[in-house]
Amino acid sequence: MKRIQILSTLLFFLVLGTQKLGFFGQVSADPVKNTIPKINQNGEDFYQKGEELQNAGKYSEALHFFENSLDIYKEKGNTKGTGDALNKIGTMYYYQGKYLEAMNYFNKCASVYQKINNIKGVSSAMNNIGAIHYYLGNHLKALEYYKKAVGIQEKLGDQKIIAATTQNIGGIYLNIKDFGNAMKYYKKANTIYQKLGDNKSLAQNLNGIGEVYMKQHNFKNAHENFIKSLQIAKSLNDKQKITEVLFNLGELFRMQNEVNEARNYYNQSLETAVKINNLQYTSVSQIAIGNILLQKGKAEEARIKCEDALSMAEKLGAISVKKDACDCLYKTYKLLGNNKKALDYYEKNQAFKDSLQSEHTSNKILGMEFQQKQLLDSISFVKKEHLIQSRHKEEVEKKERQKNYIMLTLFFILIIAAGLWNRLSFMKKSREAIRVEKDNSERLLLNILPQEIADELKEKGYVDARNFSMVSILFTDFKSFTETSEKLSPQELVEEINICFKAFDSISEKYKIEKIKTIGDSYMAAGGIPQPHQDSLRNIVCAGIEMQEFMLKRKLENKTGKPVFEMRLGIHVGPIVAGIVGVKKFQYDVWGDTVNTASRMESNGMTGKVNISEYLYEQIKDEKDFSFHYRGNIQVKGKGEIKMYFVERNQETSASYAAVAFIGN
Repeated sequence: MKRIQILSTLLFFLVLGTQKLGFFGQVSADPVKNTIPKINQNGEDFYQKGEELQNAGKYSEALHFFENSLDIYKEKGNTKGTGDALNKIGTMYYYQGKYLEAMNYFNKCASVYQKINNIKGVSSAMNNIGAIHYYLGNHLKALEYYKKAVGIQEKLGDQKIIAATTQNIGGIYLNIKDFGNAMKYYKKANTIYQKLGDNKSLAQNLNGIGEVYMKQHNFKNAHENFIKSLQIAKSLNDKQKITEVLFNLGELFRMQNEVNEARNYYNQSLETAVKINNLQYTSVSQIAIGNILLQKGKAEEARIKCEDALSMAEKLGAISVKKDACDCLYKTYKLLGNNKKALDYYEKNQAFKDSLQSEHTSNKILGMEFQQKQLLDSISFVKKEHLIQSRHKEEVEKKERQKNYIMLTLFFILIIAAGLWNRLSFMKKSREAIRVEKDNSERLLLNILPQEIADELKEKGYVDARNFSMVSILFTDFKSFTETSEKLSPQELVEEINICFKAFDSISEKYKIEKIKTIGDSYMAAGGIPQPHQDSLRNIVCAGIEMQEFMLKRKLENKTGKPVFEMRLGIHVGPIVAGIVGVKKFQYDVWGDTVNTASRMESNGMTGKVNISEYLYEQIKDEKDFSFHYRGNIQVKGKGEIKMYFVERNQETSASYAAVAFIGN
C-alpha cells in the first residue's frame, strides 16, 4: 500500500505570547461542548484552556476553545490575539486531518500578522502553508513557501524555525527519492535540535531519519531511529507523534514480511489516532490492517476496515488514500466472489490512479529542476577551484618557470572549457526533458478539460462558473446492465464498455459536442458549450442517432454468442450552469433542471431509439434531415406529464444525399 507521507516537522513552532488569566468565569451549557465556560471579558482564558487540551491530544475540544477566543479577540479589536487564535485553529484542523481548512486559516493568520508587522508569525504561517502544500502533493508550491520562511528567519536568526524548514526541504528530497540529500538536510536539522535541547522537535526529526533509512531498506537503522523517536514522544505524551511513529513501525515490519508484528503496530497506531480524532492516520491504519487480513483470507473483516477507511478518505479529500482503499476493496470483493462490486472498486481505483499521474509528472519535473540546480552549483564550484589553483601557480612559478606556467595555464583552461561544454550539453538535454514532460502534462490536462477552460485555468488558477441559456444535454444508459454484466468476466465487461465509449467519444468529436463524463455504464455529453454555436442542436441529435446505429450494428455483427448491450438515449435542451469542481482531479461539469430533464428523457426512452423532449422538438422540427414520432404525454417521476418524441433520420433525405454523392463520384 502506498503510504501517505506527512511532513513530520509541521506546526510545532507556532507564535504565542498572549497574556494568560488565572481563572475561568461562570460555567454554562453549550450545544457543542457543555463544559466550556462562558467568557465575560477577554479571550485569554479560552486560549489558555485550548492549549491545555491541545497538549493533552484533545484536538476537537481544543478547537472549540480557540474558536471562542477568536470571536472575543475580534470583538475587542485585539489583532495580535486574532492572529494567534487563527494559527491555533489551523493547527487543530491539521491534527484532525482536515488540510484544506487548515490552509485556509493559516492564510488568514499570515494576512493578520502582516498587518501588525509580526515577522516571526508570518514566517511560521509561511512554513505551515508550505507543509500543507507538501501533503497535498504540490511540491513546487511547498518549496516556494519554505524559501519564504527561511529567508525571514535567517534575518531574525531563529535557529529553531530554520531547522524545521531545513527538515521540510529534506522531506521534499525524500519524496523524489533523493535519499542522500534528504538525509543531509535531516541531519543538519538534527544538529540544531540537539544544541537547543528541543526534545519534541528531535522526536519528529528522528522519525523522519527513520523514514529515509526505511526507504533505503536499511531496516536496522530505521528501527533504531523509530524507537528513539517513540521513547521521546511517550515521555512528552505527544499523542500525534506517537501515532505517526507507531504507523511507521508497522510499515517497517510489513516491508520485512513480519505481518503479525506489523499488524500489532498498525493496531496501536489506529487506537491512538481514534483517540485524537486524526482521520488521516485512522484511515491509512485501517487500510494497512485490511490488507493484512486479506493475506490471512479474512475477507469480511478486511471489507469492514477498508470501507471505513474509504469513508474517512472522502472527508479528507486525500486521493492516494482513496485509491488505496478502493484497491483493498477490489481485492476483498474479488475474494468474496462479488465480481460486480469488485469491478466498481477497480474502476474507482483506476480513476484515482489517473488523477495521481499528474502529481507524478510534476514530481519528475521537480526532480529535474533540482538536478539542474545542483549542476549549476557544481559548475560554479569547479570554476572557483580552478581560479584558486591558477592564481597559486602564478605566484609560485612566475619567476622560475614562465614557459611551463603558460603551458599549465592553457592546460587547465582546456579542462575547464571541456567540463563546461559537457555540463552545458547536459543542461540542454535536461531542459529538453523538462519540455517533454510539460508537453505531456499539457496533453493530460486537455484530455480532462476543454481547450478554453484549460487555458482559463492555467491563466487564472481557477475557472469562473458560467450560465448558458441554450445547451443540449445527452444521456445514454445500457438496458439491463447488471444482468448482462453478470454473464461476462470483469475483463470482458470493461473491454465491451470501453469499445462503446471510445466510439461515443469519436462521434462526439465528429459533431463538436463536449463529453462531460461517464458514470458507470452511463455516458453524458453536451452541445453548445463552452462556446455556443448555431448547429449544436442538430449536431447533438445526429450524434445520438449515430450512437444508437453503432450499438445496433455491434449487436448484428456479434458472432461470439456473448450477450451485448442495448441502449436508451435521451436529449433535452435548456439553460444550465457550467464550471469546474474539485481541487485535485479537475472535472468540467454542468448543473440545472435541464440536466435532470435530460436524464428523464433517457430513463423514459426505448432501446435503439433517440427520445427527445417537446422543447427540443420545437427547436428542430423544421430540420429536413429528421423525421419525428410523437409519443404523447409520458408520466415522469418528479416532473409530471411531459410530451416526448422519437427522432430518426429522414430516409428520403438520406437517400438523396447518397445519390448526389454517387453521381459526384
